[in-house]
Amino acid sequence: SRKLAWLMAPLGERLLSYILEAPKIHGDETPVTLLQGKDGSHTAYFWVYLRDSRSSGDMSPPAVAFRFTTGRGSKHPAAHLAGYRGYLQADGYAGYNALYHDPKTKAPRGVTEVGCWAHARRKFTDILEKNPSPVAAEAVVRISELFAIERDIKGAPPDERRRVRQQLARPKLAALRPWLEAQIQGLSSDSALAKACRYPLNRWAAMVRYCEDGLLEISNNLVENALRGVALGRRNWMFVGSTTGGDASALFYSLAETCRLNGVEPEAWFTDVIARIGNHPINRIDELLPWRWQALRDTAQAA
Repeated sequence: SRKLAWLMAPLGERLLSYILEAPKIHGDETPVTLLQGKDGSHTAYFWVYLRDSRSSGDMSPPAVAFRFTTGRGSKHPAAHLAGYRGYLQADGYAGYNALYHDPKTKAPRGVTEVGCWAHARRKFTDILEKNPSPVAAEAVVRISELFAIERDIKGAPPDERRRVRQQLARPKLAALRPWLEAQIQGLSSDSALAKACRYPLNRWAAMVRYCEDGLLEISNNLVENALRGVALGRRNWMFVGSTTGGDASALFYSLAETCRLNGVEPEAWFTDVIARIGNHPINRIDELLPWRWQALRDTAQAA
């Protein structure tokens, strides 16, 4: 409801500012149908920003923020991430490019792009689903070997992850690049296979960046997991009825998914916070964040 969204909105704002304090965040966007009265429907978007560094041994609480927009233009992530300085791990969508470089001068801005090998691999697995392709099959094997290296260093501290990647992943990446370049020779440039090979080649610096800093991930899968709830919701309700409804949905997704990421029971959290937030001092809003709420509750129960 509108009043409830209005009451809870400061928590949604606080979540995004907490996320933007991290040195690395994950970003993604997903379409949703917006129904607009007599004008029929059009495609709107949920943008999602995730802070989660547990796989590099940082136990700061994870958090996710959703934002709703009626279009997909680059001005949206630019507004959401205004003032952010750090790594952004996202897919190759061009709308993020203005965050990395000034469009006119090409001068770097404070956000550093990190590529996603799961996206790169998917382009080859999509080809294999349609027809057998020895090149696509070999590409999938080569990329999967990179993922195998990651399994052993999940949760290890950043310098250990960097050391292992430099030793094991770098040589594989160094061999993969000329191999991909060789496969493109003789292919028509608009073939699916040529496009799949070009995807990592066109953003190679971003694709190998994860080897330089152990904070980073090989893929954007963490944020895709956070979007699963929306994908399920979309199957159930399929659309939002208004921009107000879209904003409210984004807010409630942010809060419910952040609860889930922190192992907090969303229903218990919502029930308690809704009862208290009207009288809660705004300068103590952090006490209501799901992980703080849970910690305070655990302390009270122990006492």
